[in-house]
Amino acid sequence: MAPRYLTGDAAGLKSFLDKFDVVFLFDCDGVLWSGDYLFPGTVETLELLRGRGKQVVFVTNNSTKSRVDYQKKLTGLGIPSNPEEIFCSSYSASIYISRILKLPADKRKVFVIGETGIEQELRSENVPFIGGTDPALRRDITPEDYKRIAAGDDPSVIDPEVGVVLVGLDFHINYLKIALAYHYVKRGAIFLATNIDSTLPSSGSLFPGAGSMSAPLIMMLGQDPVALGKPSQAMMDAIEGKFHFDRSRACMVGDRLNTDIRFGIEGKLGGTLAVLTGVSSKEEILTGTVQPAAYLDKLSDLLEAES
Repeated sequence: MAPRYLTGDAAGLKSFLDKFDVVFLFDCDGVLWSGDYLFPGTVETLELLRGRGKQVVFVTNNSTKSRVDYQKKLTGLGIPSNPEEIFCSSYSASIYISRILKLPADKRKVFVIGETGIEQELRSENVPFIGGTDPALRRDITPEDYKRIAAGDDPSVIDPEVGVVLVGLDFHINYLKIALAYHYVKRGAIFLATNIDSTLPSSGSLFPGAGSMSAPLIMMLGQDPVALGKPSQAMMDAIEGKFHFDRSRACMVGDRLNTDIRFGIEGKLGGTLAVLTGVSSKEEILTGTVQPAAYLDKLSDLLEAES
């Protein structure tokens, strides 16, 4: 069945909303805002849903912020929230490492390519890590680095306790970090990614996403990482485990077909709703292999259900 266009269809919007009386899962970038620009009507739309007794959960693949960071951003934009309503890919990855992976006692460290959001969530789960925002790695590789990394016998260069490489969005990605990550995986570390989004919507355009950070390693290693953000069902299972909701009465709202909408479809949610304020275009929604149940021009069109 072709996706249903609901903008301007007050009766259709009301009927759609009435199907999902439990949980609405919201992507953030491209749905609620773009960069630091809050889309008009976002706050009122969330108030409408909450006023109808629906649980709102913010599900984001952006790993640069922790749940606390996201709560601060939401509050700063005028969106009431608390950290328990937020699932970011850095949190999902930290839960996976600490509670699901059975790492040997001498291989519990994580080599991070990413920003402070990952570090905060790893700390919250008492997971030791190196890399990340370490300023010592924000430099060009040197001839001496090549020799010491290749030798692998200096623990100050190649830490023997690293059992996981976790790759997220890194605004300071460089050759040195990629080289270290590659050698850790070749020495047996598990290759994980917070998410595999190729692009990041911001300021009305697209920029490199976390998947672009993993791409060089995928090419070098000939293997894909285990991804812990949308559309990974490990994240869906974690959300369901926390909120204990009926999936058939929940809806995923997003702007990207291959992550947000696929996440909802593969999670067997009752519905999926796409908006045209982010990555995927109307043409892609209508002709793509992954299609939402319905779509809107913008999230605030849901307010028309009250008209």
